[in-house]
Amino acid sequence: MATEKRKRGRPKAFADKSEQNTNQSLDRAIDILECLASARGLTLSEVADRLDLAPATVYRALHTFESRRLTEIDPETQTWHIGPDLFRLGSAFLLRSSLVERARPVLRKLMEMTGETANIGIERDGEILFLSQVETQSNIRAFFQPGTRAPLHASGIGKALLSQYDRARIDRLLPDPRLEQFTMKTLFDKERLLAELDLIHRRGWALDDEERTHGMRCVAAPITDFTGEAVGGISVSGPSDRMPDERLTEIGNLVRDAAIDLSRRLGAPVRAG
Repeated sequence: MATEKRKRGRPKAFADKSEQNTNQSLDRAIDILECLASARGLTLSEVADRLDLAPATVYRALHTFESRRLTEIDPETQTWHIGPDLFRLGSAFLLRSSLVERARPVLRKLMEMTGETANIGIERDGEILFLSQVETQSNIRAFFQPGTRAPLHASGIGKALLSQYDRARIDRLLPDPRLEQFTMKTLFDKERLLAELDLIHRRGWALDDEERTHGMRCVAAPITDFTGEAVGGISVSGPSDRMPDERLTEIGNLVRDAAIDLSRRLGAPVRAG
């Protein structure tokens, strides 16, 4: 008896990203979700204005999402928000890897030892995607909501990961010789950035010295897996006055050791020093 041929998971035209293979209604619906995710509550009119869509189109999408608990409305302010089931769906991404689960005790210990917020992030689509953090109890603290993105060249984790990549990969991720400048301290000249990446590689930790946000510093180190590949980064972030120059080496070594610890938990053949 002939065996039944297993159905493919992708159609023949899977790689074809042309307009004929794009669902425009679904594309607009995703734009609406992303718009809501970027703000702390928007009215229907505000969503329509931001996306230049007809209010009726936005209304249908929002109420469809609401029926599936992907969005919800505050009846007092008439503002729309991301719903609980969208968070549940998004959290499935974290289950693809044991990185976040294994990082929690390491993040907590690092926060306690440094007194600053500890973070973990990965590179996705040429940016840093923050996955989790353990916040310090101090009143003034850094906060990166899971899902927050940051530029590779102007973030501690970004520079820590870039220091582990070969030149070809760096050029693919950062093709332009002049990079976006966020503050007066941003390393926007690519050659200067490359020189710092060499130092980071030798030292084992990276510094974001108010390069993305005035008054905030971040110290980070790369995390490797069992193959030795850099798969993410761990960092501590806080106000510059609590992370002065004289503390940077101490904090850097603590972050580097935390990265080594977490890498070991992922099976990496690493050793301190």
